[in-house]
Amino acid sequence: MNFSNLLVYAGPLYVGFIIIELGVSRSLGLKELYNWRDLGASTLLGIGTAIIGPLLNVLLIAWLLGMVYELFNPLVNGVRMNIMGFESFGWAWYFWLICQVLDDLSFYWYHRLSHTVRLFWAAHLPHHSSEHYNYGTGIRIGWFVLLYKPIFYIWLVAIGFHFEMVMICMAIETLYQFQLHTKFVPRLGFLEYIFVTHTQHQVHHARNIKYLDKNHGGILSIYDRLFGTFRELENQNEIEYGVLHPPNSYNPLIVVSHEFRDIWLDVKNATSINHAFMYIFGPPGWSHDGSRKTTRQLQNEQAS
Repeated sequence: MNFSNLLVYAGPLYVGFIIIELGVSRSLGLKELYNWRDLGASTLLGIGTAIIGPLLNVLLIAWLLGMVYELFNPLVNGVRMNIMGFESFGWAWYFWLICQVLDDLSFYWYHRLSHTVRLFWAAHLPHHSSEHYNYGTGIRIGWFVLLYKPIFYIWLVAIGFHFEMVMICMAIETLYQFQLHTKFVPRLGFLEYIFVTHTQHQVHHARNIKYLDKNHGGILSIYDRLFGTFRELENQNEIEYGVLHPPNSYNPLIVVSHEFRDIWLDVKNATSINHAFMYIFGPPGWSHDGSRKTTRQLQNEQAS
């Protein structure tokens, strides 16, 4: 089993979940849950990811993580030894469990920085661009996130986890994240204190000011609680899904390039290298003249 195969095999599962949710929503009279043009855009983005993902997996992720693993865990007398002096981790069940928990920590910081560094946000924005919260949105993945996402997992193979184990844990994370994209699952009681749940992820997809940049966790909610980015859903009816500056298009090419184009325009019109740098690597909404506002500025204004 490998990372790409696991996600490719999950394709029919994704389609099945979407069809079931579509049927349930129609039978309950909730026709607004899905918009056909929006679902079409999500499907095309998902297909693009299904094509690009395995290619990048082979050409970039497997090569990069495999190279780092070989570099930091050389064979010594037939045994993999980490350069820090201990035997590299094996395949026992407890190593899988530890790897999954640490993978989740990597995902948290990848996801958080995808919302707070504008260049990364440009790649991640397509996933948030839908104004509907459903399983269709779950397959609405930006095509460029895999270009930088592996960076956040390098440390795992460097300390001794096999690169294939790390890639499978990444795939498990992706599958768990997909199933969160539905409004039909209620609060889950005490599990809310441990795992990322469906209502918590609704908060993450909201464009309401108080909910922006909250609940970045993948499987476990403990990291959001630990690092101060956790927010409970207060009232499901008040949520508005999407982004503050939407692409206003169902064309997948426009959706994936929307924020990159805006970055280019800002950099081209920047009056200094520092301003140009901030327009690329600063938080989304940053502007040198205060004409736009970051999430923190908007939330501080709302709180005052």
